[in-house]
Amino acid sequence: MSDAPDNSTIAYVHVPERHRYEIRDGETLVGFTQYRLPDEEHVDFVHTEVDDAYGGRGLAGDLVAMALADVRGQGKRIHAHCPYVARWITKHEEFADITDPV
Repeated sequence: MSDAPDNSTIAYVHVPERHRYEIRDGETLVGFTQYRLPDEEHVDFVHTEVDDAYGGRGLAGDLVAMALADVRGQGKRIHAHCPYVARWITKHEEFADITDPV
């Protein structure tokens, strides 16, 4: 039997009316990355958090990957005021082409 956490009920969703991308475990909100729209070209990520009970499972990284891919799909660019997102981008150069310095 494995002690690995079960991520099978985890979903990542964009909630534009709340300006954030969320991590959900069923109906339970377990994390999010919040953004603002400073202009028509940029999505500025300002804060990311995950419930401590879900820490260490890679959920924040998966959420940021999904969110940045969505921003790319919208044809927009990224600002990363959120320290987590900024650090994540330095390790994932595939998003450097759409990231502007803050």
